[in-house]
Amino acid sequence: MATIKDIAEKAGVSIATVSRVLNYDNTLSVSDETKRRVFEAAEDLSYKKTPSRKINLPKVAIINWYTDKEELDDLYYMSIRIGAENACQDLQLQTMQYSYHEMNKINDEDIAGIIAIGKFRKKQVEEINMHTSNVVFVDFNPDEDKFDSVIIDLRRATEKILRHFINKGHTSIGYIGGHESYMDEGMDIEDVRIEAFRTFLEANHLLDESSIYTGSFTVEEGYHLMKRAIKEKGDQLPTAFFAGNDSLAIGCLKALHEENIPIPERVNIIGLNDTSIAKFVYPALSTIKVHTELMGETAVSLLLERMTDDRSVPKKVVIPTELIIRDSSF
Repeated sequence: MATIKDIAEKAGVSIATVSRVLNYDNTLSVSDETKRRVFEAAEDLSYKKTPSRKINLPKVAIINWYTDKEELDDLYYMSIRIGAENACQDLQLQTMQYSYHEMNKINDEDIAGIIAIGKFRKKQVEEINMHTSNVVFVDFNPDEDKFDSVIIDLRRATEKILRHFINKGHTSIGYIGGHESYMDEGMDIEDVRIEAFRTFLEANHLLDESSIYTGSFTVEEGYHLMKRAIKEKGDQLPTAFFAGNDSLAIGCLKALHEENIPIPERVNIIGLNDTSIAKFVYPALSTIKVHTELMGETAVSLLLERMTDDRSVPKKVVIPTELIIRDSSF
């Protein structure tokens, strides 16, 4: 397993800097480029190389739903991208990166296929498909009758967390979540996590709407939402919280620390994604492991089938998740 020392050596910074970056210390004054080197080193060191066949093909375009700045706030898509890039590198495939608003720069004659990471509105899906029919969507399934996709079952992941809390005796469970929206329209995308949270707890007669807090999927927002929950709920603060991703969960930890609320003795926190930094925060974060590197690898495999085997029937691959219990929960 990679250590903070390993990350520091790969990123070319001090161990102290790595520790503060991974814990989102907002008193640290370093550039976004330095943060990116640290996060990408952490992700790269967690990547497990697997034997693969060597082939020579034109370039693969990777289209990111997130901008470079947004990747630093939520490492989920960065982790998928690095998994795809490393799988391409193993296969000696060149990659070209584009953000969602740079698709007009793609030269159709220069690419053999596209891996689209994130959620794209209908018009963008059509634009992507105009460049090539060899397309794989990751974390999104725009049309399972037409496109290959690699996704996770967020409903089942949410239920794993809630079932764990209930089995541990928690009867007051809160939710710290975020909203996603199409970048150029500002239209909210339905979030399976919060819908699954409500449905599962209502079925178990444990739903408390006043313990649901939502904003955006960032560390800063997790911090502010937990601060708000602490202020509003007081002594009735739930004993357990499901945070919609690890970034939110890390913000929750920071807020609870500031208020001297013991974790996990008073409040349990479980996040979602198991990004490479989850084990380095304090206390080490319990979370649902999403095999993001495998999502990226699987996208490359599906793309290769399209490009080399002339497969025309679309595939939807659902990657399972795993509950990882560390120090932030019992």
